[in-house]
Amino acid sequence: MSARIPRELSVGEVAARSGVAVSAIHFYEAKGLIASRRNAGNQRRFTRDVLRRVAIIKVAQRTGISLAEVREAFATLPDHRAPSAADWQRLSANWRKTLDERIRCLTQLRDQLDHCIGCGCLSMDDCPLRNPRDTLAEQGAGARLLESS
Repeated sequence: MSARIPRELSVGEVAARSGVAVSAIHFYEAKGLIASRRNAGNQRRFTRDVLRRVAIIKVAQRTGISLAEVREAFATLPDHRAPSAADWQRLSANWRKTLDERIRCLTQLRDQLDHCIGCGCLSMDDCPLRNPRDTLAEQGAGARLLESS
């Protein structure tokens, strides 16, 4: 009995089956998230595992995971097979840590925002939102961008 060769999908079929625009499929491929091969007519052909990868991309995006983080996670997966339930468990556990940290930071920001709205000062010296612990002073005189505390 010969092994069944999976039928490859066109970019339109991938888009229709995944509910994602063709332009998004091209974008994901350009970003290295999914891969295709070219047939004799120079048309893109995707293996079926790309459908699961696109589904993971969409779930990750809905939860705020960046495409760069998705690409890093996909680099840990074997090529040319759909991510398994065990793969998903590992990926989602790692992303959960990232999401928990974002939730913690957003909760802290929300709580500080309530305080600042209450005081109304927005002090440039010690506002917990604009200049936590006066960290900008340590960088010297002049305008500074505050990335994260």
